[in-house]
Amino acid sequence: MSEINTEYLQRCIETLQMSYDFIKNSTKGSIEYEVYRNSLVKAFEITLEQSGKLLRKKITPFFASKKDTDRLTFKDVFRFANKYSLLTEDEVQRWLKYRDNRNNTAHDYGQAFAEETLSLIEKFLLDAKNLKQVIDND
Repeated sequence: MSEINTEYLQRCIETLQMSYDFIKNSTKGSIEYEVYRNSLVKAFEITLEQSGKLLRKKITPFFASKKDTDRLTFKDVFRFANKYSLLTEDEVQRWLKYRDNRNNTAHDYGQAFAEETLSLIEKFLLDAKNLKQVIDND
């Protein structure tokens, strides 16, 4: 199996971590807080999308063709990762929750949504780092 390049995912995780660190050290309600929160939400979205794309590449060898994996939805990619013992059931359930949260961004960029995303970040960072390890392992 060819190696999957996870450098961009690593950069996304680092950006998300930095945004999270900055927001924790800013005053809620300040402009600074809102700037960091907006950055954090965007970094969350990009990290989530990148994670799905790379996991799709990781599970491709389990299928007859790349076309088969190209037809999978984002959520199905994670379900198959569990089927092939790359992720636990609990991890997959969290990733599905992250995806649901992400899907809400298309409809609601308000403060409540941003705060909900913020509440997911700590666990998401751990899951994203773990997923990177899964993708990096042969």
